[in-house]
Amino acid sequence: MSDHILTPLTALGKTTSTTDIIGGITLCENPNFAIASLAVRQGRGQDLQTLLTPVLDGELPGPGRAVLSESATAIWTGNGQWFLMAPLSEHPDYAAEIKDLVKDTASVTEQTDGWVIFDLTGDDLVPMLERLCNLNSKALAAGHATRCLIEHLGCLIICRESGRNFTILGPRSSASSLHHTLVTAAHSVA
Repeated sequence: MSDHILTPLTALGKTTSTTDIIGGITLCENPNFAIASLAVRQGRGQDLQTLLTPVLDGELPGPGRAVLSESATAIWTGNGQWFLMAPLSEHPDYAAEIKDLVKDTASVTEQTDGWVIFDLTGDDLVPMLERLCNLNSKALAAGHATRCLIEHLGCLIICRESGRNFTILGPRSSASSLHHTLVTAAHSVA
């Protein structure tokens, strides 16, 4: 029998999350979320909504929106599709929990290790975001969320506070490239 001891690594390949402070911008890798994707099954939208309302403290978000609650975050990703996020320490098998909750009203898939999450905070992040993608970041208010391309990578951007606090989800396989792009953009406005 092997005596291998496994150590979990972040998407950037480290044992602790990476934080960069560049001028007034803080960029922090956030490996502390469990993520599950959810796709409603035909004709079951209202049933799904009823089951998830207590978890989200409200309804599933519509196009371009996210629900940001204490216990969970829901992000609209397409027609009848959402990402659900919750603290990983409290929900180590989040997709299974959601599947047990929604039963046959939706299809659920595990997404946690497929994504890297970066939290951006600062006094004015709009110029930085303008360098990253063609998103009208000035118009984003808390609870807005959208897909966009950053350096040819399909990403999700969630606005937590207008102009000051954003979360970016990108493909884990490109975490280092996305991190480099974000750091470069931060330096360009610092």
